[in-house]
Amino acid sequence: MGRGRAKAKQTKVARELKYFSPDTDLSALERELRSGNSSPEAQRAPVEDDKGDDDEYGDYDKWASGDR
Repeated sequence: MGRGRAKAKQTKVARELKYFSPDTDLSALERELRSGNSSPEAQRAPVEDDKGDDDEYGDYDKWASGDR
């Protein structure tokens, strides 16, 4: 019991989100797209693959793959 009011509120919010179209600042969007590296993913340093000689199981890689 008591679910009707909560469901009605959720329906109202969902309807507002579906049909509400806010004014888009196209000039701000254009500036963001032109800047290039504005996203956090683009600003991260690339991950280097650590395949150094300090691999304690490196000798077993050839044996496990059949290359002896």
